[in-house]
Amino acid sequence: MIKAGDRLPEASFGVPTKDGMKQMTTADIFGGKTVALFAVPGAFTPTCSARHLPSFKEKAGELKAKGVDAIACTSVNDQFVMGAWAKDQGVVDDIVMLSDGSGVFAKAVGLDADFSKFGMGPRSQRYSMIVKDGIVQHLNVEEAGEYKVSSAEHLLGQL
Repeated sequence: MIKAGDRLPEASFGVPTKDGMKQMTTADIFGGKTVALFAVPGAFTPTCSARHLPSFKEKAGELKAKGVDAIACTSVNDQFVMGAWAKDQGVVDDIVMLSDGSGVFAKAVGLDADFSKFGMGPRSQRYSMIVKDGIVQHLNVEEAGEYKVSSAEHLLGQL
Protein backbone atom coordinates (compact mmCIF):
# COMPACT_ATOMS: atom_id res chain seq x y z
CA MET A 1 0.00 0.00 0.00
CA ILE A 2 1.19 3.50 -0.80
CA LYS A 3 2.25 5.60 2.19
CA ALA A 4 3.21 9.17 3.07
CA GLY A 5 6.40 10.11 1.27
CA ASP A 6 5.66 7.93 -1.78
CA ARG A 7 5.10 9.29 -5.29
CA LEU A 8 1.77 8.47 -6.89
CA PRO A 9 2.11 5.94 -9.72
CA GLU A 10 1.48 6.99 -13.29
CA ALA A 11 -2.11 6.36 -14.29
CA SER A 12 -4.64 7.66 -16.77
CA PHE A 13 -8.15 8.75 -15.85
CA GLY A 14 -11.29 9.59 -17.75
CA VAL A 15 -12.34 13.00 -16.46
CA PRO A 16 -15.78 14.45 -17.12
CA THR A 17 -15.63 18.23 -17.55
CA LYS A 18 -18.21 20.84 -18.48
CA ASP A 19 -16.66 20.70 -21.99
CA GLY A 20 -16.98 16.92 -22.31
CA MET A 21 -14.82 13.93 -21.43
CA LYS A 22 -11.06 14.35 -21.21
CA GLN A 23 -8.19 11.93 -20.61
CA MET A 24 -5.73 13.09 -17.94
CA THR A 25 -2.68 11.52 -16.36
CA THR A 26 -1.45 11.55 -12.79
CA ALA A 27 1.13 14.15 -13.85
CA ASP A 28 -1.61 16.40 -15.33
CA ILE A 29 -3.68 16.29 -12.17
CA PHE A 30 -1.07 16.33 -9.39
CA GLY A 31 2.04 17.90 -10.96
CA GLY A 32 3.02 21.17 -9.26
CA LYS A 33 -0.17 21.29 -7.20
CA THR A 34 -1.48 20.48 -3.74
CA VAL A 35 -4.46 18.20 -4.21
CA ALA A 36 -6.96 16.81 -1.71
CA LEU A 37 -7.79 13.39 -3.17
CA PHE A 38 -10.51 11.15 -1.85
CA ALA A 39 -11.68 7.77 -3.04
CA VAL A 40 -15.07 6.17 -2.74
CA PRO A 41 -16.22 2.59 -3.37
CA GLY A 42 -18.88 3.74 -5.82
CA ALA A 43 -20.67 6.73 -7.28
CA PHE A 44 -24.31 7.04 -6.20
CA THR A 45 -23.80 4.66 -3.25
CA PRO A 46 -25.41 5.76 0.05
CA THR A 47 -22.47 6.95 2.20
CA CYS A 48 -20.58 8.31 -0.80
CA SER A 49 -23.54 10.41 -1.98
CA ALA A 50 -25.00 11.43 1.37
CA ARG A 51 -21.81 12.19 3.30
CA HIS A 52 -18.43 11.74 1.61
CA LEU A 53 -18.72 13.81 -1.57
CA PRO A 54 -20.91 16.45 0.14
CA SER A 55 -18.26 16.97 2.85
CA PHE A 56 -15.75 18.00 0.17
CA LYS A 57 -18.29 20.19 -1.62
CA GLU A 58 -19.14 21.92 1.66
CA LYS A 59 -15.51 22.37 2.75
CA ALA A 60 -14.03 23.27 -0.68
CA GLY A 61 -13.50 26.93 0.25
CA GLU A 62 -11.81 26.06 3.55
CA LEU A 63 -9.54 23.50 1.89
CA LYS A 64 -8.51 26.02 -0.77
CA ALA A 65 -7.92 28.68 1.90
CA LYS A 66 -5.44 26.26 3.53
CA GLY A 67 -3.43 25.82 0.32
CA VAL A 68 -5.27 23.12 -1.61
CA ASP A 69 -5.21 23.91 -5.33
CA ALA A 70 -7.68 21.21 -6.39
CA ILE A 71 -10.02 18.62 -4.93
CA ALA A 72 -10.27 15.30 -6.74
CA CYS A 73 -12.50 12.26 -6.27
CA THR A 74 -11.67 8.84 -7.68
CA SER A 75 -13.81 5.75 -7.96
CA VAL A 76 -13.82 2.50 -9.90
CA ASN A 77 -16.67 3.71 -12.12
CA ASP A 78 -16.67 4.69 -15.77
CA GLN A 79 -16.33 8.33 -16.76
CA PHE A 80 -20.00 8.61 -17.75
CA VAL A 81 -21.16 7.49 -14.31
CA MET A 82 -18.68 9.90 -12.68
CA GLY A 83 -19.97 12.70 -14.90
CA ALA A 84 -23.60 11.95 -14.04
CA TRP A 85 -22.74 11.80 -10.34
CA ALA A 86 -20.91 15.16 -10.52
CA LYS A 87 -23.98 16.75 -12.12
CA ASP A 88 -26.33 15.11 -9.62
CA GLN A 89 -24.23 16.38 -6.70
CA GLY A 90 -23.63 19.84 -8.21
CA VAL A 91 -19.81 19.58 -8.14
CA VAL A 92 -18.90 19.83 -11.84
CA ASP A 93 -16.93 23.05 -11.24
CA ASP A 94 -15.64 22.24 -7.75
CA ILE A 95 -14.31 18.67 -7.76
CA VAL A 96 -12.27 16.89 -10.42
CA MET A 97 -13.91 13.49 -10.93
CA LEU A 98 -11.31 10.83 -11.77
CA SER A 99 -12.76 7.75 -13.39
CA ASP A 100 -10.63 4.71 -12.59
CA GLY A 101 -12.95 2.49 -14.61
CA SER A 102 -10.82 -0.66 -14.55
CA GLY A 103 -9.37 -0.07 -11.09
CA VAL A 104 -5.82 0.36 -12.39
CA PHE A 105 -5.05 3.28 -10.08
CA ALA A 106 -6.71 1.63 -7.05
CA LYS A 107 -4.53 -1.47 -7.61
CA ALA A 108 -1.37 0.56 -8.25
CA VAL A 109 -1.69 2.37 -4.90
CA GLY A 110 -2.62 -0.87 -3.13
CA LEU A 111 -6.03 0.42 -2.08
CA ASP A 112 -8.26 -1.81 -4.16
CA ALA A 113 -10.95 -3.93 -2.53
CA ASP A 114 -13.25 -6.77 -3.50
CA PHE A 115 -16.87 -5.76 -3.06
CA SER A 116 -18.22 -8.89 -4.79
CA LYS A 117 -20.24 -9.88 -1.73
CA PHE A 118 -22.24 -6.67 -2.30
CA GLY A 119 -22.59 -7.35 -6.04
CA MET A 120 -20.15 -4.55 -6.90
CA GLY A 121 -16.97 -6.47 -7.88
CA PRO A 122 -13.51 -4.90 -7.69
CA ARG A 123 -13.58 -1.37 -6.24
CA SER A 124 -11.49 1.12 -4.29
CA GLN A 125 -11.25 1.33 -0.55
CA ARG A 126 -12.54 4.55 1.01
CA TYR A 127 -9.63 6.90 1.74
CA SER A 128 -8.35 10.44 1.50
CA MET A 129 -4.93 11.94 1.00
CA ILE A 130 -3.11 15.21 0.60
CA VAL A 131 -0.76 15.09 -2.38
CA LYS A 132 1.86 17.78 -3.08
CA ASP A 133 3.43 17.70 -6.54
CA GLY A 134 2.66 13.99 -6.84
CA ILE A 135 4.02 13.03 -3.40
CA VAL A 136 1.63 11.72 -0.73
CA GLN A 137 1.81 13.92 2.37
CA HIS A 138 -1.03 12.38 4.39
CA LEU A 139 -2.97 9.16 3.81
CA ASN A 140 -6.16 8.26 5.68
CA VAL A 141 -7.62 4.81 4.99
CA GLU A 142 -10.97 3.86 6.45
CA GLU A 143 -11.67 0.59 8.20
CA ALA A 144 -14.22 -1.46 6.25
CA GLY A 145 -17.67 0.11 6.45
CA GLU A 146 -16.55 3.26 8.25
CA TYR A 147 -16.54 6.92 7.30
CA LYS A 148 -14.35 9.01 9.60
CA VAL A 149 -10.75 9.70 8.58
CA SER A 150 -11.44 10.14 4.86
CA SER A 151 -13.69 13.17 5.35
CA ALA A 152 -12.91 16.73 4.32
CA GLU A 153 -13.11 17.73 7.98
CA HIS A 154 -10.34 15.28 8.90
CA LEU A 155 -8.12 16.51 6.03
CA LEU A 156 -8.62 20.11 7.13
CA GLY A 157 -7.09 19.18 10.47
CA GLN A 158 -4.00 17.87 8.67
CA LEU A 159 -3.32 21.07 6.73
